Amino acid sequence: MDHYILAINPGSTSTKIAVYKNEDELFAESIDHSNEDLARCRGLRDQFEMRRALVFQALEKHDFDKSRLSAAVGRGGQLPPVKAGGYGVNEAMKRRIIQGPIIDHASNLGALLAAAVAEPQHIPAYIYDAVSSDELKEVAKVTGIPEIVRQSFCHVLNSKATARKVAAQMGGRYEDMNFVVAHLGGGISISAHEKGKIVDVITDDAGPFSPERSGSVPILYIVDMCYSGEYSKKDLMKKLRGMGGLKAYLGTHDCRRIEAMIQGGDEKAKLLYQAQAYQISKGIGELSPTIDGTIDAVILTGGMAYSDMLTDMVSKRVSFIAPVVVYPGENELESLAYGALRILRGQEPCNEYVDNYQEKEELFI
Repeated sequence: MDHYILAINPGSTSTKIAVYKNEDELFAESIDHSNEDLARCRGLRDQFEMRRALVFQALEKHDFDKSRLSAAVGRGGQLPPVKAGGYGVNEAMKRRIIQGPIIDHASNLGALLAAAVAEPQHIPAYIYDAVSSDELKEVAKVTGIPEIVRQSFCHVLNSKATARKVAAQMGGRYEDMNFVVAHLGGGISISAHEKGKIVDVITDDAGPFSPERSGSVPILYIVDMCYSGEYSKKDLMKKLRGMGGLKAYLGTHDCRRIEAMIQGGDEKAKLLYQAQAYQISKGIGELSPTIDGTIDAVILTGGMAYSDMLTDMVSKRVSFIAPVVVYPGENELESLAYGALRILRGQEPCNEYVDNYQEKEELFI
């Protein structure tokens, strides 16, 4: 039986969609949102309405009949901690996204947009491998401050999907193998995968600096900055995310430009690129003992994994741990579609989202 699946990935400045027939992509579309369009959206409702209309227009552009769909799947957002895998979009999930409390992020719209397409067609809407998927061992959640419990935030969707592919290429099953996966993008996260579960992570604010994020900075320096009177909370958040990392030093987060600077003899750019690779390698090494050093492969993925210069520097430092596999790209639409396909085929369960929300207002979808 053939399954037609619409995958939807809302980002901060774009909404990406693709339609798959089983494992094959039929078409994909990246819908860009200008600053002006986004500025006109006063809240979640306006963002949802704008993006829903554009998704429908994209399907019409490709002359695709929505009645052919078997399911729609959206990127999982910043929900409270959930299990990895697929969830059906239900009223409880919608209310949590619309009413909160929830971290504000464009990915939260994935569930709402999937439901907006699926419900009129009387087909299931899913999310898959939400950012907040939590499979951490209890020992990994302990911090040095009793009031703070570590949570799992990483690039779950691409990290797990890539690990599945590498496992298959190695002749095994993801559920039977161990990996350390470094997702290298605008933010960098590193995850330890033990027998099909992410058992520990280094989040994008606790490890290597990235093209635009500061990564881990000694906390006493941050405390001093907080109480210096020179920075507002908004100022510091920008330094941590958006205006940190390579961008703070070099004025750009485009690694292609940075590599061109290095090739042109820029010693500062060279040092910083080496430092980034150095810190990525440290993060991989830090997670290796969490699965007792029994690692089938170290995987480098994400957009920055297209950089041979960067991956070569990392590989030279960590190849003693395990074979290094470079699998560039984020592959998020494919990962969403393949996850939904496994649910439709009965290869994975569809989890039910349960939440003790407080009803405040009528849902707008």
